[in-house]
Amino acid sequence: MDRFTALQQKIEAKTAKVGVIGLGYVGLPLAIEMARNGFTVFGIDLDLKKIETLQRGESYIRDVPNDPVDQLVKEGKFIPTTDYRVLKELDAISICVPTPLSENQDPDTSYISRVVDQIKHHIQNGPLITLESTTYPGTTEELIQWELERMGYQVGNDFFLCFSPERVDPGNSRFSTKNTPKVIGGTTERCLALGVQLYGNFIHQIVPVSSTKVAEMSKLLENTFRSINIAFINEMALMCERMGIDVWEVIKASSTKPFGFMPFYPGPGIGGHCIPLDPMYLSWKAKGYRFFSKFIDLAQSINNSMPDHVVYKTSVILNMYAKSIRNSKVLLLGMAYKPDIDDLRESPSLQVYELFKEAGALVDYYDPYAKTFVDQSGKEVRSVAYDAKAWRSYDCMVLLTNHSVFNYRELAEMGVAILDTRNAFDGIQAPHLYKLGTSVKTMQAPEASLAI
Repeated sequence: MDRFTALQQKIEAKTAKVGVIGLGYVGLPLAIEMARNGFTVFGIDLDLKKIETLQRGESYIRDVPNDPVDQLVKEGKFIPTTDYRVLKELDAISICVPTPLSENQDPDTSYISRVVDQIKHHIQNGPLITLESTTYPGTTEELIQWELERMGYQVGNDFFLCFSPERVDPGNSRFSTKNTPKVIGGTTERCLALGVQLYGNFIHQIVPVSSTKVAEMSKLLENTFRSINIAFINEMALMCERMGIDVWEVIKASSTKPFGFMPFYPGPGIGGHCIPLDPMYLSWKAKGYRFFSKFIDLAQSINNSMPDHVVYKTSVILNMYAKSIRNSKVLLLGMAYKPDIDDLRESPSLQVYELFKEAGALVDYYDPYAKTFVDQSGKEVRSVAYDAKAWRSYDCMVLLTNHSVFNYRELAEMGVAILDTRNAFDGIQAPHLYKLGTSVKTMQAPEASLAI
């Protein structure tokens, strides 16, 4: 019996041993879903603190409850470890490691390369290897296939290789790993067949495509589409500010059209692991073909400028109360990159915080989910406690993340000037509320009602 047939039978019987490398926002939910559906899953991560937490049956990701982790660890279906030697036992490996950008905004695929080095050192059983980390078209072939083929292994016979882009949306209560359609591309037809078979055990809808490059490109298209449209609406917000028009009212009116319009919303910038990074992967790869994407570069420029605009607009608001941004007490509301999660990856709020510091403001932040972060100087910064009475002493508040737990009416009643970058105070009337996408010049500041 050849390796392909043997692996087919193991996956069908759920006796295949599976490994997930990288137990972050992508890897941990994937590993738990696999284990829940009958596979023995080895979760591999070099962060000892994470592994020890999981071994105690505890989760460090909000979207993954403690109960299934605890149960699956006790049953021996989920085995967290830092030891790469378990690769020798595995029939299938899913790679879910980070793919950040370098300081020069070039792709950093070093995490993938390190994993491949470990696979090369320990490979024995001819496993199915699936890369899930978002990256440029060609990565699966260049960093995995070619490396293993140099050792004498033949893809489709001695090992099997797929790319299946992660589509995790932290904090999304509607779509999870299980019910989000899964795109999969294989290096050969047999590779694709195994990938579809494995993932079809625990994901409702599998979307096979003709190659790993198509699968890689599909993820970049999804997030570049979002980046460009967010940049467009951010530019529209700036335009509306100049023209004295409320961009939020414009979006609401346009959204009543039942066809041909898709609403996007402005904000203080873009965050998360995907949207700020993925378009740059695509732009970098395209340059190798002497193709230069003006859309991507322009969108990146607009989105990256939004934190600066937030600080500038805050300074305009403070000036209305005869205050300078220097030495003003500023409270940032929300540090996570999106509502109701603790994820700080690439959050524009971090940049806003640094810009306020550079401008000389006395800046604090409050976020009930993201309670600490490390600033650019390496110092740990902690969220202040919620204190309605003490908060009246701030000169200005800036709403950056519209968490649903915020009491927006109570915040508005504190009498402190507020810049709302998310339209979170929609429907609340107060003379000291200001919004991104609306001109402050059309609003009059009360002379004496605000705290000094």
